[in-house]
Formats: sequence, structure tokens, C-alpha cells
Amino acid sequence: MRPMRSFGGRGGGFGFPSIQSMAAKLTLGLVAGSVLFLATKSGGGPLLLLVPDAVQRFFLWQPLTYAFIEADALGIIFGALIIYSIGGFLESTWGAKRLLLIAVGGTALAGVLTVLVDLVTPVAPAFTGGTVMASILWVTYGLVIGRGQANFWGIPLSGNMLALIGAGFVLLRTLQVGWAAQLPDLFGLVIAFGYVRGGSPRRLWLHLQHWRLQRQLRNRSRNLRVVSSNRSDDQYLN
Repeated sequence: MRPMRSFGGRGGGFGFPSIQSMAAKLTLGLVAGSVLFLATKSGGGPLLLLVPDAVQRFFLWQPLTYAFIEADALGIIFGALIIYSIGGFLESTWGAKRLLLIAVGGTALAGVLTVLVDLVTPVAPAFTGGTVMASILWVTYGLVIGRGQANFWGIPLSGNMLALIGAGFVLLRTLQVGWAAQLPDLFGLVIAFGYVRGGSPRRLWLHLQHWRLQRQLRNRSRNLRVVSSNRSDDQYLN
């Protein structure tokens, strides 16, 4: 039986990571980026956001920088707490590189997909990505625990249910403001699910290699010819 993980409350859990950990660095990045944005929002701060029209004009850093921006105090505080605590668990389970890949890579990919959708139909003019990263980590954390027990603000529940709660917050917000304003968050949910359920880059690469090998073997088998044992020719004999 898996031990109970604690999220948002007391009880047995994964504890907090050290300040030298990747989770702590991501948290610091969110706080520092958000403060920088708020301090410069009347100047160059908006260049840190994800603005689909600007990205299409080759402001290519925005799918990365928006991941560390939140525009309100609650978003910064709760985002930092989620990234630090949940990120610490995922880092202890997966390592720093995989945490960085799903946290920053997943958020950036959600931003890129949002820009691609904007080429077809208009979406919101600008996005912050701190909650996108936090939602990705929340759902990923729940799916990693799976049927194991977690503790959500003192309420015992399964990891899958915890992931569903995280996704529920995003969906409720979507009903409130519309899908066009929540598109990176929605993409983030899909990315988190796909990554945990077998869509990691390494696994996809292995599947591609397997498919290529099977194709090569089939192509070679078409060129093989069966030599009859009744042939009198000795051209095949050494």
C-alpha cells in the first residue's frame, strides 16, 4: 500500500525541497518574473507575456517567459506554493531534468499551441503562464500517485481524484471567462495527461524507433526469395 501524500494540509507527505532544488528555482523564477512584470507593466513588462500576435511577429521568447508571470497576488502566492511543494515531490521522484521538462517545457508547448490556434481563430490578446505551470504540475502529481492515497486539505482521496480536482478548477474558470481566455490552461491539462500516460519525448522516440525498425524488416522481407530444394542449379552452392 502506498503511503499517503499530503497536499495543502498536515499528515505524512513529501515535505519541502531544499532551496537549491529545481523546484525552488522554478518558484523563485515565478516570484521574480511576476514582480518584474508588475514593476514594469507600464513599460516593457508586457513583452514578457504570451501575446499571440507578437509571437507571430517573431517575439519568440514569449512562450518561455510567460511561464514565470502572474499578474495578481493570489496567483503568485498559490502558484509559488504549488510549484514548490508539488515540484519538490516530482523532482524527488523523477529528477530535476524531468521536472524542468514538464513544468517549463509543458507550459511553453501550451503557449506555442495557443499561438497556432490564434492563426485560425482569435483568442485572448495576452496570457500569463504561472497558473498554467501550476496546473500542469498539480494534475501531473495526481496522475503519478494514481490510485494511491493523497491528502487534500485534510481530506483523504486518491491521486486520480486530486488530478480531477485540479482539472476541475481549470474547467470552472473556462466556464466563467470562456475557452479563448483559458486556452494555455486547457492545453496544459492535455499535455500533463499525455506525458504521464506515455507521451514523454523519450517514450515517443522509442516508439518511433520501433516503428522504423519494423518497417525496415518488412521492406527487407519483400526482397527475400525462397530457393526450392528441388533446383538442379548449383549456382547457390559454394
